[in-house]
Amino acid sequence: MINFRYHVVSLTAVFLALAVGLVLGTAALNGTVQNQISEQVSGLRNSNGQLRDQVEELQARAASQDEFTRQIAPVLLAGKLTGKSVLVVSGPTADNDERDKVVDMLKKAGATITGEMRLRKDFTDPNKDDALQDLTARVTPPAVTTLPNNGVGVETASALLATVLLANKAPITPDSRTRILTGYESLGVLDLEGKVSDVPPTAVVIVAGAPETGSDAEDRNTAFLEAVKQFDVVASQMVLAAPTAAGAGNPVAAVRDDGTLAKTISTVDGVSLAEGQVATAMALTEQFTGRAGHYGTGSGASARIPTLRS
Repeated sequence: MINFRYHVVSLTAVFLALAVGLVLGTAALNGTVQNQISEQVSGLRNSNGQLRDQVEELQARAASQDEFTRQIAPVLLAGKLTGKSVLVVSGPTADNDERDKVVDMLKKAGATITGEMRLRKDFTDPNKDDALQDLTARVTPPAVTTLPNNGVGVETASALLATVLLANKAPITPDSRTRILTGYESLGVLDLEGKVSDVPPTAVVIVAGAPETGSDAEDRNTAFLEAVKQFDVVASQMVLAAPTAAGAGNPVAAVRDDGTLAKTISTVDGVSLAEGQVATAMALTEQFTGRAGHYGTGSGASARIPTLRS
């Protein structure tokens, strides 16, 4: 008779065999999966390495192209703006290095810089608008009668600054100019780089940065565009340059989309690159021939750089 011990031994042997099979099968399966994973990781590592090499190659190529453009800029721009004077204004988000490189290209073209002004963030701050309006009312000379009277501080202040810094029919004495500019500096809405010439130019280059992105971005971007418009009213030649033409509230895009502004203001996107900085100087040269154009690689650009007629 088969006793209980026999059953126990038999069942134990069966379960032991199952356990051994399971372990062996799992080990074999794990080995296969592990090999597949290892192959995939190796493939991804190689692919990432190739992509990294391509990125580095493209970066090196872009840097080389940028350097080449800087080297030939003196030849491209030589004499293009000789005898011309220009005011340079930078927006609240503009990069100082980009502005300085634009100034350098203008000088390479022979231009005389009559002044450099930076609009600070407080200039476009909605909470500062009343203060701008009050100051403008206090410092406006009696002879200036053409300022807008809409109760918008940034609009009125921009119009007065354009009148003070650019050549126009309003008689602005050097003392009045100094008093007005000092007032805005004291309010903390702008900075002046060096001395402003007593002989104002007819031309202005405005270097913008990326659009504002904070909670009050729409108001600030609208305010800066209003400043651009007021300088356009007074200037005879004007170029607006920015790193891109993309982003909500971008001033370059706004000008290009405005059928009226696009006829008088030249725009350049890509001012962070040497090509854009050269294009800015060339666009100003074109402005002195009575033509406006839109340059770069962004939406609304008609060419990368102007084609100057001899």
